[in-house]
Amino acid sequence: MSLRALAASTPVHVAFGFAAMGGWAVWVNAGHGTGAALLAGLVQGSISGALTFGLKGCVDWMRPRMRGPLAYVLPALIALMGSATLLILAHGVTGTPRIWATIAVPLIVSSSYILTYNILRQRAAERTPHA
Repeated sequence: MSLRALAASTPVHVAFGFAAMGGWAVWVNAGHGTGAALLAGLVQGSISGALTFGLKGCVDWMRPRMRGPLAYVLPALIALMGSATLLILAHGVTGTPRIWATIAVPLIVSSSYILTYNILRQRAAERTPHA
């Protein structure tokens, strides 16, 4: 498999998100015991993997239904509010000791990704003539 194919592979993106964001959660919560750190990592990794699908799907569904400047930002902001809510609830229910530190990096990364993705897709949609 070529490097380009790997870079475009959804399973690779999901696995990377799981490992990177789950690893972050383990590191942030390491001072609270191995069990708490591993649980936080499992929760964050799983949610990050699921959000790879969810954010993109949410934005792809909403964006064509909006016009003008709102289409550039609103779909991404709505998706991010849902992500933040899910992260806070999941970590709260599972007892993650350092919730805010645990979700800070994943939210920054996903915000950057989904805002950029949405803007690029909206620009492309506006350049494409409608049939």
